[in-house]
Amino acid sequence: MLREPHDEGVTSRDRLLGLTVVVLWGLNFLAIRIGLDHFPPFFFAALRFAVIAVPVLVFIPRPAVRTRWLLLYGTGFGILQFAFLFTAMRAGMPTGLASLVLQSSAPFTVVLGAVLLRERLRPVQVAGLAVAVLGMVVIGADRLAHATVLPVLLTLAGGLGWAFGNIGARQAGADSPGFDPLHLTLWMSVVPVLPLLALSMAVEGPGTGFRALGAAVTNADGLPALAALAYIAILATVCGSGLWTYLMSRYPAGTVAPLSLLVPVVGIAAAWVVFDEEPSVAALIGGVIVIAGAFAATTARRTPQPAPERSLVQV
Repeated sequence: MLREPHDEGVTSRDRLLGLTVVVLWGLNFLAIRIGLDHFPPFFFAALRFAVIAVPVLVFIPRPAVRTRWLLLYGTGFGILQFAFLFTAMRAGMPTGLASLVLQSSAPFTVVLGAVLLRERLRPVQVAGLAVAVLGMVVIGADRLAHATVLPVLLTLAGGLGWAFGNIGARQAGADSPGFDPLHLTLWMSVVPVLPLLALSMAVEGPGTGFRALGAAVTNADGLPALAALAYIAILATVCGSGLWTYLMSRYPAGTVAPLSLLVPVVGIAAAWVVFDEEPSVAALIGGVIVIAGAFAATTARRTPQPAPERSLVQV
């Protein structure tokens, strides 16, 4: 039987944890851009998880969750999201715009949660999410003029992959009371390594990524790429994803997912400061709308309702 998520609104403590994830993931796009200047995309994605996966296999016990949810989490969040996102950014997707478009995972997650898990959405939550999506549209309409269509579509595909990963994390927590969210996050990192490495060898060439890694280790010019790798692996993945998994296991997917809509606010601001990607007035207005909608979607309480008799996802 599934453990029921909290019916109350998000607590102040958990909202603060969610905002911490927002900052870590918003700055993560800067690290990705720096890393992609040195590493090919599939290899870079495999490397970011390999850094975590090797010690995890040796020192961390496997979490007590069903294999299907671990694989869904690792495939959606790890393989699909980053294979598409890294390819899009390598193909010319601007850093700030990438941080925005990837947050399509939020409405994708809400839809998947409602369709697959039959999670009921309260009216205020739906309205807040609609406002946040409107803010994304305002920013996207302003920024799409500076990006080609293919990188945008690839980033949207990454957002859909993230949404499936969210459902896997949500079900792992609901199906396994008392599990450790951090252990799940760490073991999720084991799943993408070999598939992404195989993609790199097939598409980028068997030795391309390893030569780039060797150059980064032996040359001073590679230090920024190695620092970016450390940030992505430790802060963005272990800390950020661990906190995110905790929140996804504690609340319905439709409650947590809108928090990710705040990530582009941090990403666009950071890209403005570091890479001189100056946002327009329309983009700033859209960011304010996103913040207002995401706050409304995660603050209001709902009236407790009986759980559905069965889920569309067989558990």
